[in-house]
Amino acid sequence: MSDNVLSPSSVSAGSVSPAPVTVLGAGAMGTALVRAWRAAGHPVTVWNRTPARAEALAAEGATVARTAAEAVAANRLVVACLLDDATVGAALEDAGLAGRDLVNLTTGTPAQARARAAWAEARGARFLDGGIMAVPPMIGTPGSGAYVLYSGSRALFEEHRAALAVPAGTRWVGADPGFAALHDVALLSAMSGMFAGVAHAFALIRREDVAPKDFAPLLASWLTAMAPHVHTAADQLESGDYGRGVVSNLAMQVAGGATLLRTAEEQGVSAELLTPYLRLLERWLAEGHGAEDTTGVVELLDLRRDGARS
Repeated sequence: MSDNVLSPSSVSAGSVSPAPVTVLGAGAMGTALVRAWRAAGHPVTVWNRTPARAEALAAEGATVARTAAEAVAANRLVVACLLDDATVGAALEDAGLAGRDLVNLTTGTPAQARARAAWAEARGARFLDGGIMAVPPMIGTPGSGAYVLYSGSRALFEEHRAALAVPAGTRWVGADPGFAALHDVALLSAMSGMFAGVAHAFALIRREDVAPKDFAPLLASWLTAMAPHVHTAADQLESGDYGRGVVSNLAMQVAGGATLLRTAEEQGVSAELLTPYLRLLERWLAEGHGAEDTTGVVELLDLRRDGARS
């Protein structure tokens, strides 16, 4: 994975020719993409299954195609931002993809991305899959932190990189078409776990004389302080040594878990967001890893590992 990032703020209007772009999908994200490219001077052709949703974009200078096939025929660079992988296949079923560069920004799984890449290449197109790490208001906004993970055809990525960097920064994660989706889902999964913890924390205080707005800065700063643990975990995973750099070992974490559960009970809060993780820690401890860090629970999650535990 490259750390080289081209962001919207790093692309000047005079340094990039406004290549024409086709966008399939005028939902919230597709609309944001179209508006970002139009604002940067790119001619944009847009298609949406429900034509009325594209009317506002037509008023803003985009060309609205009657069919997906017509939209694909309009430009070499075709960006799909649709509901799901099945919708992409249905939309492009009758489109002539030969000689086209298809960039799929539709959320999907790694396996779907790999299959879609083979599908597109069999039809004569180059393929790039993407995972958008942003919400629509961040698109086309310099300094918002928005970026898109890309994987697949490196030649396509390099040729169109300046255009792709207009709505959001670009991050290349590999030639394997499934890697963008894999990184996307891995990051979203980590976010989901964090949100679960945040929800539990607020549930604990909500019936006490503690204002959520007063508690929020403490919570945010605490999570920020704990974030560097991801680097420790990465080092442990790469070295295979879960005892490296341990600050608070597994045995201590399991012992502390009892207090977390007891407090939840006292506060009348369900512990269902915590118990799956705490049970994993207990299982790993029972296998004799008390002096290690908690990173070893990754082993318990690997269902394809030799001797994987049920």
